[in-house]
Amino acid sequence: MNLIVTSLNAHHGALKAGKAKYPCALGPAGIQEHKREGDGATPAGQFPIRALWYRADRLSRPRTLLPLFEIRRESGWCDAPMDPHYNRPVELPHPASAEALWRDDDVYDLVVILGHNDNPVVPHGGSAIFLHIASPGFGPTEGCVAIDRDALLDIVGALDTQSYIHICAD
Repeated sequence: MNLIVTSLNAHHGALKAGKAKYPCALGPAGIQEHKREGDGATPAGQFPIRALWYRADRLSRPRTLLPLFEIRRESGWCDAPMDPHYNRPVELPHPASAEALWRDDDVYDLVVILGHNDNPVVPHGGSAIFLHIASPGFGPTEGCVAIDRDALLDIVGALDTQSYIHICAD
């Protein structure tokens, strides 16, 4: 199954998965063609879906055909553009800036890794662009796409390594 994301207004959009359509949160800068690290934009384009990460202490093992990884307390994602591990998973503490995947809130309890700026990785091209659980009220993300937890659990069951997400520019 492939996913299509369109913008509705500001940081709100819609994600289409098969015949189902779900509200989603986007970055505060909306969908932009030219993503840069820290710009608050959700990148436009078509990206492969790489893997699924989840919190085993909060969720049962999700049903999926994607490569599956368990988020641990040490799990992080490097967001330092000049680090050799930029836009890659790292173990925390990491000597350069890295986002923690183990969070107190539930937004990263289920994280779909999107193939944005990963083949090849371009410094400052944006990092940690995921499909994850939306915050209450569908507040803006840092540039990711976020949907309801139950919807995301349903969707990941139909995703595989041939799936992609198409994020449509405004």
